[in-house]
Amino acid sequence: MKALCYEKPLVHSIREVPLPKIRPNDVLIKVKACGVCGTDLHIHEGEFIAKFPLIPGHEVAGEVAAVGPEVTRFKVGDRVVADNSELCNECFYCVRGKPLLCENFNAHGVTMDGAFAEYSVYPAGKVFKISHLSYEDATLLEPASCAAHGLDKIRPEIGSSVLMFGAGPTGLVLAQLLRNNGGCRVVLAANAGSKMKLAKELDCADEYIELDRSNPQAQYEKLKAENPYGFDIVVEATGSAKILEDAINYVRRGGKLVVYGVYSDAARVSWPPSKIFGDEITILGSFSETFMFPAAIAYIDGPKPKVKVHGIVNKSYRLEQWEECLEAIRNKSAIKAVIKFD
Repeated sequence: MKALCYEKPLVHSIREVPLPKIRPNDVLIKVKACGVCGTDLHIHEGEFIAKFPLIPGHEVAGEVAAVGPEVTRFKVGDRVVADNSELCNECFYCVRGKPLLCENFNAHGVTMDGAFAEYSVYPAGKVFKISHLSYEDATLLEPASCAAHGLDKIRPEIGSSVLMFGAGPTGLVLAQLLRNNGGCRVVLAANAGSKMKLAKELDCADEYIELDRSNPQAQYEKLKAENPYGFDIVVEATGSAKILEDAINYVRRGGKLVVYGVYSDAARVSWPPSKIFGDEITILGSFSETFMFPAAIAYIDGPKPKVKVHGIVNKSYRLEQWEECLEAIRNKSAIKAVIKFD
């Protein structure tokens, strides 16, 4: 099969490689589309938790091509997506019911081979059927699962006010989830452009602040002045350490600051401990999506979805166009990109 292979960070090529081996309880997926996100750019540069050599690609959608002898829930031809994580189930954290913190955490497309290939293999327990979504839109179920995990961590109280910085794909989904689950007022602040236009089309928030890309400071100050008590929940979803550092200044006393973006390994922030202490601010991290695929599918994959994603994918590429795809992610011309396979 054809696959995108990385020998080490920045060094990649398209090669013919053997089909992945199928274990007794595995499902082999013929990849139809695989999403590309900012995390893939970090992986390309050797950051995040990537291990090499590697076939990247962690947002897979496709159809079942074969199943292991112990698999009973799937048949060839089923339309499916897959949770990319594989956990050991026996480390310090797993046996305490915190599998996302698994000491031996592995993820297809990050630490083990993924789906920028014609075929990819997953344990049957990590594979889920889809009904209504196109394959392109179905690639959003992995980031939507991350958003569902974020909602689970935040646990908003009814009537909460929410401020989100950033209008990337998973942020747009989380904004909708928060609005449907306790967020009586959701304010979305992000750079003016195609992402904010789409956010309005998807009806993600109650208020939109389209930031001036060259000089947004006056808008930030106005936001603070118009909300002197801040917000119950502030979500930093841009991946900018500078915005994250300032985001704490919008958090209401007793509120929550959610560290939701993907940041470079070298990024650092500086917060006054006295503010966190005196205002009893809770700082939350939200990392991945383990066990949240069923929730994401319930919200998105229906005839009348509660969370809308159509239009988030606005660029598609062939595997041979990988460098062009990466550049679209880097320069933010892609809201969401996918690699498509015929």
